[in-house]
Amino acid sequence: MNRTRGSAGTARRPTGRRWVMLVCLAGASALTGCTSIQTPPLTPVGNYTEYPLPSGAAIAPPATTTVPGVADCDATASLRPNPPGENPAGPKVSEIQARGRVIVGVDQRNYLFSSRDPVTGAIEGFDVDIAHEVARDLLGDPTKVEFRLVNPTDRIQAVQNSTVDMFIMSTTMTCARASQVAFSAEYFRAGQRLLVPQYSGIRAPADLAGKRVCSVPDTPAMYAVQRQIPNVQVVTVPDWDDCLVALQQGQVDAVSTDDALLLGMAVQDPNMKIVGPVMEVAPYGIGINKNDDDLVRAVNGTLERIGRDGTWTNIYNSWLAGLGPSPGAPVPHYQD
Repeated sequence: MNRTRGSAGTARRPTGRRWVMLVCLAGASALTGCTSIQTPPLTPVGNYTEYPLPSGAAIAPPATTTVPGVADCDATASLRPNPPGENPAGPKVSEIQARGRVIVGVDQRNYLFSSRDPVTGAIEGFDVDIAHEVARDLLGDPTKVEFRLVNPTDRIQAVQNSTVDMFIMSTTMTCARASQVAFSAEYFRAGQRLLVPQYSGIRAPADLAGKRVCSVPDTPAMYAVQRQIPNVQVVTVPDWDDCLVALQQGQVDAVSTDDALLLGMAVQDPNMKIVGPVMEVAPYGIGINKNDDDLVRAVNGTLERIGRDGTWTNIYNSWLAGLGPSPGAPVPHYQD
């Protein structure tokens, strides 16, 4: 056994590599050969050079055309549900009932809406609870849901090719999306705001002039930022988790998206806060194949029920109370 003291109790002189390391620690300022001693990295100060951007990040080019906002078409108009007690099973609903489960596309990285519990491994959140209520009405059992993890960029295609029966993924109903899929009635209304560090001087969108803001590409949030703050630099990343990382590392000055999504980031990192007025309203809808009118009507029947019997408010209070008191379920808007 190696000992640090001799038989008389006097300290032995360290030998070999241990001696070199101690010399380096004692006189690093006077030596140039001790290259293993490094100064810790400085805390980011906002010049965007301390850390590389997250994988897949890019600086978005300035907008060259005006992208339509949510209110520029009737994207929230959906199909009226059948009257209570009159729900004839059409072809898609019959297919789901014969299968014995409804297949729902979700995103496991959307904290408070649909994320995986690290202990149980279960997918949970506001969107997940809405899916369980749809299963309750379609199949008589809220547990008869098969959740399939879908990348947000693939959700439209997943519905179009029937990989899933529907997606419930905190999706803002826009004109472009409504031309590709059928939407349910609005099931949640978010407002686009800003997430910034606690010590930040940013309080409103105007404070972002000449600064960087993080967004996911080709989203209503990104286009709203470009419309309202023309000289802002938009950093796009694959998903919103990457935006939080970029903000934590000082690579961007703010994240801008729906307040409900920002709340999930703020809960994960209490050093962040939500600020500013609502920049744009974001109505969420459930995406369904355009050929499945019977399923759209059935889902809208569920949304009416949970708004009427208090289930919607209970789900809100379970996950989103950090946004304030429940506003109640959105009032549906129908096209027929």
